[in-house]
Amino acid sequence: QVHLVESGGGLVQPGGSLRLSCAASGLNLYDHTMAWFRQSPGKEREVIGCISSSDGTTYYPDSMKGRVTISTDNAKNTVYLEMKDVKPEDMARYYCAASVVVVPYRWWSKGEYDYWGQGTLVTVAS
Repeated sequence: QVHLVESGGGLVQPGGSLRLSCAASGLNLYDHTMAWFRQSPGKEREVIGCISSSDGTTYYPDSMKGRVTISTDNAKNTVYLEMKDVKPEDMARYYCAASVVVVPYRWWSKGEYDYWGQGTLVTVAS
């Protein structure tokens, strides 16, 4: 059984940075594409980016480029999200997701992902 467990959420000050972790069990990161999404109340779940765990290639939407970094530690079966210059609009629940497809064609679409964590809440306030 696959489990994705996110951690690291909490209160972040505007202009600060955050680092989230996603510990995976029941699957081998090396064989999956791992992604981070987020969702705030009343909004659609949006992609932050994804990583092909086999070769480390990352994909980010233009809105996130330069501000986020996704990485993996395959030995720990863990995916990380780092974000800098956090803004109030970054406040959301952040989700880790896994796809059995090596870099889905529509990697930005939540429908391409087979497994999801429960999410970790990030609050942005001074």
